[in-house]
Amino acid sequence: MVEKDKIFSSKYKYNGALQFADFYRFCYDWLVDDTGLLLSEDKYTEKLSGDSKNIEIEWNGYKNLTDYFRFEAKVTFRVIGMVKVEVTEGNKKIKADKGAVEITIKSTLARDYKGKFEKTGMQKFLRAIYEKWVIPARIEQFEGKIIEDSIEFLEQGKSYLDMEGKRL
Repeated sequence: MVEKDKIFSSKYKYNGALQFADFYRFCYDWLVDDTGLLLSEDKYTEKLSGDSKNIEIEWNGYKNLTDYFRFEAKVTFRVIGMVKVEVTEGNKKIKADKGAVEITIKSTLARDYKGKFEKTGMQKFLRAIYEKWVIPARIEQFEGKIIEDSIEFLEQGKSYLDMEGKRL
């Protein structure tokens, strides 16, 4: 059985004007290009309420670090009360979105994701010894990288939204 250790979980909230489609593309591209995650969009729901809408998006992704370790991430976007607005940028008016955005990322380190050490009791025993005595420094290294990538993703998203909010 695959063992998963939850390594990181955090979220960021933003309220203001933005171009949501551009922000969505920025986040997707950053995760794929900078972390190497293979992403899939497993959930997309939109609920309309008058002229505003609520959106919930869920991405799941993974990156094989070795043939034993895998980085898995779950990213959730919640947009509440998004409405279309017109804002002035320089001398021209442009259409933008305004609402509350919450981004959550939960990252895990999956061990033996292929299930190679699950065939017999002896293999499970050897796996426990291997993880406890042979590779603990390697596990810490992978955990550190996962935490670093997860924090960087939130910081990049936060910076993007802050710059976008000041621009609009």
